[in-house]
Amino acid sequence: MNTANRRTLGAPPNAWFVDEEMADITRPPLKQEIVTLKTQTKTLRLDLAKTAIAVIDMQNDFCHPDGWLAHIGVDVTPAREPIEPLKKLLPELRSLHLPVIWLNWGNREDLLNISAGLRHVYNPTGRGVGLGDPLPKNGAPVLIEGSWAAAVVEELEQKPEDIRVSKYRMSGFWDTPLDSILRNLGKTTLLFAGVNADQCVMATLQDANFLGYDCIFVRDCAATTSPEYCWQATLYNIKQCFGFVTDSQSILEAINN
Repeated sequence: MNTANRRTLGAPPNAWFVDEEMADITRPPLKQEIVTLKTQTKTLRLDLAKTAIAVIDMQNDFCHPDGWLAHIGVDVTPAREPIEPLKKLLPELRSLHLPVIWLNWGNREDLLNISAGLRHVYNPTGRGVGLGDPLPKNGAPVLIEGSWAAAVVEELEQKPEDIRVSKYRMSGFWDTPLDSILRNLGKTTLLFAGVNADQCVMATLQDANFLGYDCIFVRDCAATTSPEYCWQATLYNIKQCFGFVTDSQSILEAINN
């Protein structure tokens, strides 16, 4: 192959090199970056080169006192607890070139892809403020892509190299490009953070497990506004069925040793 004339097609590592006469489809392997990570059930030997973190729903509507959950009477104080651990963890992961994936509700303005049943979950009487409706305090439409309501809280900095994926269900894999993105990037291990742990984080983690990804829940970088028993059930089910549970300090120790 003429390296001077070759082009790269696709996203590395799932990429080809091509020129006028040849297509190199060997896909050179990623350089391993092996670390040892302690979790609540086992010590893991994992490859950071195959790892990404999904930060789920750390949005104004779920975490800000002027957002949608607060408007409907939910105490969002617990949903803000992951902010400080994430502020410490994400820069360290970026320095090692781990993709940071912001996986957020970002609905269409016309809600044409949202079923009546899903809208009922968020507005059971039909008279309240539900998906797409304006928030009384600032008029931002609830969880509509591009709105203040759907934006990530300002305390968490998003970098240009980060990946943004809009979702339309509790699971971030349903009707989104998330799986294709991860497979093109060669990622097989996923760290999970965000809110609510027992709802959108758990649904996404379960689907990841079903699709064959290795799942690690970062407990201090996740939270829920649900009752304590929901949190405990989430931890139990992850450890029992779907993956592993660790914390940000254990990750920082693993990557700095």
